[in-house]
Amino acid sequence: MIYTRISGTGSYLPERVMTNAELETMVETTDQWIVERTGIHKRHIVAENETTCDLAEHAARRALDAAGIKPQKLDMIIVATTTPDRTFPSTACLLQQRLGMHDGQAAFDIQAVCTGFVYALGVADKFIRSGSVRRVLVVGADSLSRIIDWSDRSTCVLFGDGAGAVVLEAGDTPGILSTHLHADGQYNELLHVPLDSQYIQMQGNEVFKVAVNTLGRIVDETLEANHMQKDDIDWLVPHQANIRIIAATARKLKMPMERVVVTVGEHGNTSAASIPLALDSAIRDGRIKRGETLLLEAFGGGFTWGSALLKY
Repeated sequence: MIYTRISGTGSYLPERVMTNAELETMVETTDQWIVERTGIHKRHIVAENETTCDLAEHAARRALDAAGIKPQKLDMIIVATTTPDRTFPSTACLLQQRLGMHDGQAAFDIQAVCTGFVYALGVADKFIRSGSVRRVLVVGADSLSRIIDWSDRSTCVLFGDGAGAVVLEAGDTPGILSTHLHADGQYNELLHVPLDSQYIQMQGNEVFKVAVNTLGRIVDETLEANHMQKDDIDWLVPHQANIRIIAATARKLKMPMERVVVTVGEHGNTSAASIPLALDSAIRDGRIKRGETLLLEAFGGGFTWGSALLKY
């Protein structure tokens, strides 16, 4: 049987840091208000001339270095993003060119907002398990600061920019155990960018309620599909949207927060980048070790939601 395993991870954050204190000078808010409701202390913001592909390239090169893989050995690139550099070509094609890959490897984007990385992971896993490809670069990258109304305190305090990447390889020992992908478009207007606007609009309280209930259900679905119990999970690596949503999912798993990877305080909500950023952080600082079981889960606009269970 062919399995999909993670052979390398990488991430990148823009140099500019925006603190809650800076936001206090821009909108009617306070550091205490932001921290109490979201857990966010600061976020990273792209420079004027910095693009989503720039972020993706940095993260991708770090993941490739960690895996010991040259870009030309890849069979496919999948980039999850909601903020592509251009309408077309895809950010994945732009990244492919920067990595010097000119042998016709497949490259495409996936747009599922904050669930984008989990969606991309699920797609890549299916390609590898089918035997079609052996090595896939999966990147989650977003520059959400470019679609934020900085006078809207309900959204501008939440989001940041960044990228995370993983290199996936075919192997004969278990890696990704299962992925579970879902969507329900009836909720689209609760979190969206309207046709007549360039900025994110969100009904925060309603999004919070649906997110908590939905993520609770997908925890059960994932465990049941793999005949596992809650205490079989070593680490929860959640989408970093809001500390209260993260804590609610941890309670569902009966998992102490010490076993949850939390980066939302330092990064804010980086959309498709948030899970691979958190994953890379915990692998590089030694918290997550080989052989441990990880549950990745996310919820985003669409609404979309998904999970991945894997042996690292």
